[in-house]
Amino acid sequence: MKPRARAGSEVLLRFDNLTLGYDRHPAVHHLRGEIVTGSLLAIVGPNGAGKSTLLKGIAGELRPLQGGIELRGLQRRQIAYLTQQATLDSSFPIIVHDFVAMGLWREIGAFAGLNHLLRRRIAEAIARVGLCGLETRPIGSLSGGQLQRALFARVLLQDAPLVLLDEPYGAIDAASVRDLAALVRQWHNEGRTVIAVLHDLEHVRQEYPETLLLARELVARGDTANVLSDANLLRARQLAEGRGEDQAAAICHSDHDAA
Repeated sequence: MKPRARAGSEVLLRFDNLTLGYDRHPAVHHLRGEIVTGSLLAIVGPNGAGKSTLLKGIAGELRPLQGGIELRGLQRRQIAYLTQQATLDSSFPIIVHDFVAMGLWREIGAFAGLNHLLRRRIAEAIARVGLCGLETRPIGSLSGGQLQRALFARVLLQDAPLVLLDEPYGAIDAASVRDLAALVRQWHNEGRTVIAVLHDLEHVRQEYPETLLLARELVARGDTANVLSDANLLRARQLAEGRGEDQAAAICHSDHDAA
């Protein structure tokens, strides 16, 4: 695929006073700002901070309670969304090859046949994540790391300009983390926009140039080193525990617009 524009060239997503939640109970509220094409952005925050909720809103799986998310030059079908492993039913009787092939559904439909070119693309995706030889294995027999590799292969097939990753390295082995993180770097180098919910702050510091710290509301956004300061992390914990100041109080921001 041709390289896309690098970060800083144009706005891809805009949050306009965005509030998301469930049964009219806000989980993320009054989010404003922009994400530009080619960004490599980590979303971090305490448990219950609304991180996964925000990804669901971007993916179109959750309608805003207030405000909205504007997609610039992007359709929902051009978003690849990797959910947490806990949302998957690994007991479903499907083999690795067919599980990965589901990444083509938006392109060819659920019931279309696979021609030689499509089968080659599936084989290439499986090879790139290191699962050669496991094509006929049931997904229920895979380790956590192998299953996550299969999920990444499925995302590869979608060839999407925007990739959303929800806790992509949870409960997997170090080798899988290393290999899949390299794949994320490659996506970024190709100019794709990658937004990942992560909990390992050291990994974020090493791999992600930009971070959004969330605690139901924005705490900080911008350069990762500045965002993950002790003061900002303390503020996020206080907000998550209900000990923060009034929402209208001033909070730490970087030079970026809030998002």
